[in-house]
Amino acid sequence: QVQLVESGGGLVQAGGSLRLSCTASGRTFGTMGWFRQAPGKEREFVAAMSWSGAITTYADSVKGRFIISRDTAKNAVYLQMNSLKAEDTAVYYCAAALGRTTPTTAYNYWGQGTQVTVSS
Repeated sequence: QVQLVESGGGLVQAGGSLRLSCTASGRTFGTMGWFRQAPGKEREFVAAMSWSGAITTYADSVKGRFIISRDTAKNAVYLQMNSLKAEDTAVYYCAAALGRTTPTTAYNYWGQGTQVTVSS
């Protein structure tokens, strides 16, 4: 059974940093990604990484501030979030795809989400 478990969310002041973690169990994946959903808004893509580590991609809104990384030994993916802004406030979801990392990657599995709140 595949499970994705996120951790690391919380409350932080604007300009601060948080690191989200996602541990996958059940199998390995071709692509791991992070999405977020703010109140009243649609879920949006944040970042993704191929399991090989060769490909990373970011939403323009987080480029230069967020870093996605992975630990293949732990079957885990991380999202280091720096210079946080109030508009980064959202529930962040870890997602996993069996396929390759492309702009149209279809994600097969989702975590339960972790709340990130940035106070201004």
